[in-house]
Amino acid sequence: GIVGYGDIGRACARLAKAYGMRVLGLKRNVVDDAASLDDPCCDRVYGTEGLGEVMAESDYVLVAAPLTEATRGMVSAEMLGRCKSSAVIINVGRGPLIDEEALIEALSSNAIKGAGLDVMTVEPLPKESPLWKLDNVLLSPHNMDMTLTFMRESTEFFVNENLPRFLRGERLLNPVDKSAGY
Repeated sequence: GIVGYGDIGRACARLAKAYGMRVLGLKRNVVDDAASLDDPCCDRVYGTEGLGEVMAESDYVLVAAPLTEATRGMVSAEMLGRCKSSAVIINVGRGPLIDEEALIEALSSNAIKGAGLDVMTVEPLPKESPLWKLDNVLLSPHNMDMTLTFMRESTEFFVNENLPRFLRGERLLNPVDKSAGY
């Protein structure tokens, strides 16, 4: 399951499909986005009300949503309680999307199988955090976007796509929606 089916979520879905995985996506606007309903990389798209179902059905849950007041703590103790005991939670979005105390409890009690965390509620992760001692957790220092090609691709996107659009007075790609919070 992919919580936050935006650019990052879709990129991960393409990889998951290449491995033959069934992909569930969760996004804020499903009704207004007919293209996502026909997405070949996603078997089913849910609106935010479907989070519990995505959590319950998924073997792996990738959290890639933006942090807004509506998404803060969305992966709560209740949602973690809906997971399979074999589920693995992967957070590449923002740390506060997950109730970290509830996640630590779920991991410590083996209510879920494991977690891969690139982002945490407090960064850098305090040395006294229980996450350091859990053998079913993989931690990385908020660097999942630092690939060998990241800077080149970002620069090319700006120079080749958005700068010409700006100069022509056209709509930019990937604008920030201040009302949505991202």
